[in-house]
Amino acid sequence: MDVKIEESWKEQLKEEFDKDYFRELTSFVKQEYSKYQCLPKGKEIFNAFHYTPFDEVKVVIIGQDPYPTPGHAHGLCFSVQEHVKPFPASLKNIFREIQTDLGKEIPENGSLIRWAKQGVLLLNAVLTVRAGQPRSHQGKGWEKFTNSVIQKLSAEKENLVFLLWGGDAKKKIPLIDQSKHLILTSGHPSPLSANKGYWFGNKHFSKTNNFLREKGKNEINW
Repeated sequence: MDVKIEESWKEQLKEEFDKDYFRELTSFVKQEYSKYQCLPKGKEIFNAFHYTPFDEVKVVIIGQDPYPTPGHAHGLCFSVQEHVKPFPASLKNIFREIQTDLGKEIPENGSLIRWAKQGVLLLNAVLTVRAGQPRSHQGKGWEKFTNSVIQKLSAEKENLVFLLWGGDAKKKIPLIDQSKHLILTSGHPSPLSANKGYWFGNKHFSKTNNFLREKGKNEINW
């Protein structure tokens, strides 16, 4: 598969790509894509690493796996391709929280490439999925790979903001050095959690920008 990965990430991940588990994962993914409709497109699987160079990461948002609806996922967690309307429920709730927290209008499209280009790594724990079958590629090796990404970011960088939304994301806390980084947690933005009061009002977007500003970094234009 012709995947796009920015050079600084290739350097950071080359040892991981050589490990046996990753070879097995690659073989599984190729087989799945040849037999079934899988998402995102092959060349977009590593988009998180394409749009946000390792050296420029300031914020890390961790999702679960890609949207299973064809035409939605494009390799960035919670993000959809520009033409997708209406927005998936979780993304709609993210935009609603930004509106309340920062007073920003709901954007015209749901593509978060604009965040990725500002240093927001939009990382799903699992990078591929069969169309219409959420979580179908869990437990095949992706989690091991993305956990190593989180550990590498934690070890080699300072003053990152990790936004961990929902139970699965919170399980990543032990991978992160809390003495060097800010971890913000809340319920998941999906309606199940958000409507019970676990998402709205978390003010994660203003808290992130306040932290970045304190550390002398540019804020994110959410």
